[in-house]
Amino acid sequence: MLSESLNYLRNGEDWVKTVLIGGVLGLLSFLIVPTFLVIGYLLRVVRATMKGDEVPPEFDDWGDMAIDGVKGFAIAFVYALVPAIIAGVFGFAGIVGAAAGGSDAAGALGGIVALVGLLLAFVLGLLAAYLIPAALSNYAETDRMGAAFDFGTLRPILTSGKYATAWLTAFAVLFASSIVVGVLNVIPLLGFVVGAFVTFYAAVAAYYIIGKTWGELHDIEMMDEGETPGEQPAV
Repeated sequence: MLSESLNYLRNGEDWVKTVLIGGVLGLLSFLIVPTFLVIGYLLRVVRATMKGDEVPPEFDDWGDMAIDGVKGFAIAFVYALVPAIIAGVFGFAGIVGAAAGGSDAAGALGGIVALVGLLLAFVLGLLAAYLIPAALSNYAETDRMGAAFDFGTLRPILTSGKYATAWLTAFAVLFASSIVVGVLNVIPLLGFVVGAFVTFYAAVAAYYIIGKTWGELHDIEMMDEGETPGEQPAV
């Protein structure tokens, strides 16, 4: 699936145009709205690949894509909020404790509290990163934001080895792209400019893996329930 994900964008007739648009939006991400558009596009990738469509979507219907991206951003934000709050609370408690104590022991205790908080936030942040692609996939499939937090549906997916492998593969793609961008950063501005296009390409490849895996797992669940993939349930 790795090679298919890396070639996915090139299945489109205007794949160069798609990469150029995605990269430019990445460069303009500080304007916020372009970020929503990229997220909206990635959700389109998930919707297409979970249905077995190997042709990448185009950048069109910009308004719908932006709204979709806002919803996707909100879902990811909610999942990331808890680790951020914990890191802030423990960090603040550590600083206040050290300042109020005024001794070496108090300073050491404050440092320990802050360290524990950061470690806890890191673990929860990693968990959130694992949850978010599945949550976005369930939203993309149903078009209901509540589905992103439907843990009854998400649990069997999240605990499957197939999803774990797909998540690790997608993470590896994104990590490799960050290394490439880091190397490009040796030349001033090159990493910033070219890196936006590399990052977009890698993000599409990563969400191809997630969407494809989600579709396969959904088909497996349907067969376990005695249904045929693609078959409409009886009314």
